[in-house]
Amino acid sequence: MTSAPRPRAACLIGWPAAHSRSPLIHRYWLRTLGIEGGYVIEAVPPEDLRDFVLRLPLRGFVGANVTIPHKESVLALSAPDARARAIGAANTLWFADGELRSTNTDVEGFVNNLDACASGWDRTEEALVLGAGGSARAVVFGLIERGIKRVHLVNRTLARAEILAEKFGAAVQPTAWEQVDALLPRAKLLVNTTSLGMHGQAPLEIDVGTLPQDAVVADLVYVPLQTPLLAAAKARGLRTADGLGMLLHQAVRGFELWFGRRPQVTLELRSIVEADLTHA
Repeated sequence: MTSAPRPRAACLIGWPAAHSRSPLIHRYWLRTLGIEGGYVIEAVPPEDLRDFVLRLPLRGFVGANVTIPHKESVLALSAPDARARAIGAANTLWFADGELRSTNTDVEGFVNNLDACASGWDRTEEALVLGAGGSARAVVFGLIERGIKRVHLVNRTLARAEILAEKFGAAVQPTAWEQVDALLPRAKLLVNTTSLGMHGQAPLEIDVGTLPQDAVVADLVYVPLQTPLLAAAKARGLRTADGLGMLLHQAVRGFELWFGRRPQVTLELRSIVEADLTHA
């Protein structure tokens, strides 16, 4: 008599294993889709990462999410796709044809959230992106992929913006922070990828009053849920996309790869995660 196959499970690999909303999101989808499976957090120190990743199946996992500080390191332990290679970091691992593959779902998390919140956002030719870190790489990749012809990349340290621009080509124009005010009247899409405006961080001092009336404002910060930047944009009647929406949408593809069903980002799921953020 053969035993029943073990339910599929995925995990989040990080160090330290900080409080994450990923289990809340994936367990919600498992429950609502009626899939027997699991999702857990695994605290893996850097010196144990290689062994842990290469033994994922032996540990009972069909794949994983990857967070700080391992997102760059897992590239060498897997077969990264074009997105992960371009961004220089992966946040999702899965197996295909016996091979461990990796991708970065922040790209579709960003663009799919914009599609849901501000349809037609990609009809603009110019975007203004604040910050030049890992999140900015995913944002810039997504913007170029969707046909945005010019991305003004603004960073406090201009050299970091220049390095990123070299990677993505002529569509990306590195710009000093002092030039933000001059660019705002032309920016139909403004994206904050910095931590400015986050709880405990300095405020983001941007005058959204000079943005075009049909501009879209996106902020990757989701603590607080409504940042001062988004509040100011809404007060002007501009369309906005918040960081929580990106968090939810970036989780979709990993779930589909691991469990074989494409989940939906619903108002109920958002409400559950909002409540968790509010009471954290």
